[in-house]
Amino acid sequence: MKKKLYDKFLFNFLASDRDNATAIMEAGSDYVVPGIVSDKFESMEAAAGKVAELKSVTELVSIGLGGGGNAANWKKVLDIAVTSNPGHINQPFETSQYAKGYLEGKDIPKQLVNALVQPTGEVGTIKLANSGKILQVEAFIEIAVALGIESIKMMPIKGTQHLEELIYLTKIAAKRGIRGIEPAGGIDTSNIKDIISGVKDIDIELFMPHIFGSTIDKETGETIPSKVREIITEVKKTL
Repeated sequence: MKKKLYDKFLFNFLASDRDNATAIMEAGSDYVVPGIVSDKFESMEAAAGKVAELKSVTELVSIGLGGGGNAANWKKVLDIAVTSNPGHINQPFETSQYAKGYLEGKDIPKQLVNALVQPTGEVGTIKLANSGKILQVEAFIEIAVALGIESIKMMPIKGTQHLEELIYLTKIAAKRGIRGIEPAGGIDTSNIKDIISGVKDIDIELFMPHIFGSTIDKETGETIPSKVREIITEVKKTL
């Protein structure tokens, strides 16, 4: 795993190519994990080629589901990972343990596989992305621990709309030894300080916001380095 800001924080941004990845990692003081999303590629080969391109400048690349966390893309992400060894992949909770075991069975070097859940609007509960089933956070975390899940992604948090839910999930996950929490959805310079402030005192190994839409140039599809720099600057003011 990369060196983290204050031994806890990394930030996932999309990278259009090797040069864009280099630029955003520099802008983010190297606390950046560049990534792709599976739904932007017509073939597994094209996506794997892009991962290889990004891995020429970084050891860790994230493959996202895409489509706003579309759980239906889980197998596409897995197929890309088999041929590209990205290091980090996104999965819905229901397939996360299968994906981890599948990759191990293919003798792929260890990947950090997250498990996507959704907020419900009620602190202390989460919703499973595929089934829509609502679980108490404590019960869900016990299941996650039993399955060997290492990181949990909560999406969409809609900026700070579901912040208290995110904080509660992070606290319970940390107590039970879950390695990471990864929030996504509506995160930008206006709310990143509130998000980081809410979890900075929680003793968890990894907290990695996924920050896409607010930092991407809509014309070029590239993540804007100055936007990345603004995010990291705001975070540093908080810590």
